[in-house]
Amino acid sequence: MAKRLDHGSFVPLYHQLKEILKEKIESGEWSPGEKIPSENEFRNDYEISRNTVKKALDDLVQEGFLRRIKGKGTFVSKPKFEQSLTGFYSFSKVMEKRGMKPKDLIISIETTRAKRSIAKQLQIGEEEEVIALRRLRKANDEPIILETSYIPKKLIPGLSREQLENYSLYDLMEKEFGIIVTKAKEIFEPVLIRDYESKYLEVQEGYPALLLDRTARNKEGLPVEFCRSIVRGDRCRFYTELM
Repeated sequence: MAKRLDHGSFVPLYHQLKEILKEKIESGEWSPGEKIPSENEFRNDYEISRNTVKKALDDLVQEGFLRRIKGKGTFVSKPKFEQSLTGFYSFSKVMEKRGMKPKDLIISIETTRAKRSIAKQLQIGEEEEVIALRRLRKANDEPIILETSYIPKKLIPGLSREQLENYSLYDLMEKEFGIIVTKAKEIFEPVLIRDYESKYLEVQEGYPALLLDRTARNKEGLPVEFCRSIVRGDRCRFYTELM
């Protein structure tokens, strides 16, 4: 039997329902990937309006607890990947450590001229040649990050798709070009996924995400890569520990 809502409470009905459904997820009553009841079922069970149900579900989708799949319904999201911000990390190594299989789908590799913003990050001349590498990063075949890396061409002449299919980018830079990435500066900000990004990341346009700008440096402290990533907000979160 469904837990009753308190219609006389100062707490809005949608928020009461949201907390009940969140508890079902966090307690394990509803498992990751499980389809939840329809809006009509919630309306009948809790004797509330469609708008109340929709508001509760919209909030849970926005917060990453639920995921809508067009034409199929609403499902419990998988647990988010957590990553500390206190040290340098590699997506491939993080996924492997969690027992998952990382996979990079190379969308494009091209030589282009550095725009002013890219040149500033890499501390190179404007219009200098850079390699623009766009990749879709997956874990167990699930798309997680859409990213574009910009690397001065003079540092990695002859970079090929075949090389990237056998190594992670940083491993390749070290093994083939003698570039050791030792630190990076990252800047995060919340964004909404745009239309073309949604097609790669397999979520709806307007879905919450993180925009991550990373400037990686070698042991001499010189920039060797500027990377701009769109990270699915429902699958990843970052944390830091304050002492």
